[in-house]
Amino acid sequence: MQHGKPFAVNGTNVQPGNVDNHATIAREEIFGPVLSVIPAESEAAAIEIANDTVYGLNASVFTNDVERAYAVARQLRSGTVGHNSFRSDLTIAFGGFKQSGIGREGGTEGLMPFLETKTVILDAKPAHIRGQSK
Repeated sequence: MQHGKPFAVNGTNVQPGNVDNHATIAREEIFGPVLSVIPAESEAAAIEIANDTVYGLNASVFTNDVERAYAVARQLRSGTVGHNSFRSDLTIAFGGFKQSGIGREGGTEGLMPFLETKTVILDAKPAHIRGQSK
C-alpha cells in the first residue's frame, strides 16, 4: 500500500491508497475483489463505521476470540456475517439488510414465499397422527 496517496480508479482497476468511510469505494456495494480497510479507534467505533451504510449484504469479523466475534456479529446490520473470512453456505438463508435486498434465498427461509399456510382445527387427532391405521 502506498501510504499518503489517495486511491485512484483507472478504468476497472483500483490502485491501492488511503480510504476513509466517506470514499465511494467504502460506501457502495462493490462486487469484485475489493477490500476497504478503515481504521477505527475502538470496537464500538468499528461497529458504527460498519453500520454507517445503506447496504448490508455481507460482513466479516476478524478475531481469534469466538465470543467477541459473535457479540460483534450480532451488532452488525448485515444479512450474513463471517468469522475470519467471507462465509457462505448454499444450504442456509442468504440475503441482505437495508438496500441489499428483501427476502432470502436458500434454506427454509428461501422456501417460505412459495408456501401457503393452512390451519385445520379438529375435535380430535386423526388416526394417521395417533399412529393408527384406518
